[in-house]
This record gives sequence, C-alpha cells and structure tokens, in this order.
Amino acid sequence: FRFDGSVPLSAIFELLVTKLMSLLRGFKVSFFIGSFSKIYMGKSVKIQHTKNIVFGDNVIIGDYAMLSALGKGPLSIGNNVSAGAFSRVIISTSYNNIGEFITIGDNVGFGEFAYLGGAGGLSIGKNTIIGQYFSAHPENHIFTNSKSLIRQQGVTRTGIMIGENCWIGSKVTILDGVTIGDNCVIAAGAVVNSSFPDNVVIGGVPAVTLKSI
Repeated sequence: FRFDGSVPLSAIFELLVTKLMSLLRGFKVSFFIGSFSKIYMGKSVKIQHTKNIVFGDNVIIGDYAMLSALGKGPLSIGNNVSAGAFSRVIISTSYNNIGEFITIGDNVGFGEFAYLGGAGGLSIGKNTIIGQYFSAHPENHIFTNSKSLIRQQGVTRTGIMIGENCWIGSKVTILDGVTIGDNCVIAAGAVVNSSFPDNVVIGGVPAVTLKSI
C-alpha cells in the first residue's frame, strides 16, 4: 500500500520501530516452534500450548492478546491474519472436556477485544473482516433439569462456520450451531443464533435477513 500523503515522517518512523520490535518478539515464538513464519507479536501477548498452533506467514497479534491452543485439533492461523489488541483466541476453557479446534483463513482480520472460542470447533473463511468486540461461542449449556444446577448439567457442542469474504460489524455475537455463507454482511450488534446462506445482509436481535446482495 502507499502511505497517505498527510502522514508525517515521524509517524512513519514510529510505525517502523513498533513493527521491528513486534517482529523481534515474534521471532522468539517462531524459533521456539521451529517455524519460518514471520510473526509480529504485540506487547505482553500470552501464548499457551504453543506446539498446537500452526502459524501462517505475516501474522499480526495485537498488544495484550491471548492465544490458547489446548484442543483435540490445532489452532490454525492463516497468512496475513491480524488479531486485535486484548483479543482472546481460546480453544478450551476447561481441562476436563477440551475443545475441538479453531481455523482462521488467510487475510482474516478482527478488531480489539474479540473472543473466539473453539469448544465445538470454529472456522472463519479467508478474506473475512471482523470489527471490535466480536464473540463466537460454539458451545451451549444444558439447562432443562430445573432440579439440578446448570453448571452441572453439561454442554452441547455443534460448531460455528463463517464463510469467505464476509464483513462482520462490531459487537456481533455468533452462537453455537450457526453457519454463515460466503459474501455476507452482519450488521453491528447482531446476535446470530441461526444459519444464513451466501450473499445476504444480516442484522437484529435475533438476527434475520435484511436483504440480498
């Protein structure tokens, strides 16, 4: 890309220094896992179960983000992926019933404070862009027995699949069992609890089809 003509040289220099420091931090991770991937690692990033992470090339992990790859399958991050600051990408939150996998395709970017869970499996297709405060939860608690504590009734897991070339606005929540087709747009603040085909605009609580593209 080309820098905007209004960007001062001081800002460009600051960006280059920041990128160099991020690349040096990422080099430590690449060396540890025996990868030649170029990783730009922000400040105070936390990574758990590194051996179960597959990094593509030119991956950017924002400041204070966390990656945790305890799962039956890997946490797979494609080429040119950008994860926003303070984001959480976590396959499992418990050790007694570990999750499935998370797959993030090439050229995917998601904003700050996103939460990507992988309990039932999460797949995000390539070239999908996602706003801040996004959350994906491929797991549901069972609550049908009123005489038992909800936390003791177990969970169900189906998985979430998000297609390619989607635009997902900020503060969108996608729940377990949902499949989103290719080339979809999801309006900011939507709660998606059902599946949608290709080429539609989705919005609302709960989300519905607003129009076709």
